[in-house]
Amino acid sequence: MTAATATSNTTTTTAVNPVLRVPPASPAAAVAHFGASLAFHADVSDVAATLAADGDPGFVVLDSRSTESWDQGHVPGAIHLPTALIPEQAEQLLDKSVPVVTYCWGPGCNGATRAALALAELGFQVKEMLGGFEYWVREGFEFETWEGRERRTPDALTAPVDAADCGC
Repeated sequence: MTAATATSNTTTTTAVNPVLRVPPASPAAAVAHFGASLAFHADVSDVAATLAADGDPGFVVLDSRSTESWDQGHVPGAIHLPTALIPEQAEQLLDKSVPVVTYCWGPGCNGATRAALALAELGFQVKEMLGGFEYWVREGFEFETWEGRERRTPDALTAPVDAADCGC
């Protein structure tokens, strides 16, 4: 694709690259979009850091996967509530005044999104944990299985090797 650009008495044709084929949004639209995104999402590292700090984190973590998946590994302290059971069990297990952070397997799974939608439809405040259980483990955070607690070496592609945080 090309775009014509008028310059004095000549017309110059320049190629438009795939990134800019659709121009960036205006700064005001970007503020609205990214601000809304942060209202709906939480980062694995931020969730882990908050849970590791002393005191009440101000939210609960909900694992929306199957029992078999939960047994394979889950975030310590998370509540297990598969998405299909949310309509009948959420109000007995959760307090509507406490925000809920949902997660599922990882970026290739929309289970946490479906769980967040089901909870929001019931009147809960909710965020989705980006990266899910996959990134929790890949970033080297401790997790629980039916056999006990485990921790894996952080993946250098997802977590800083020699720093406390990524600086984001």
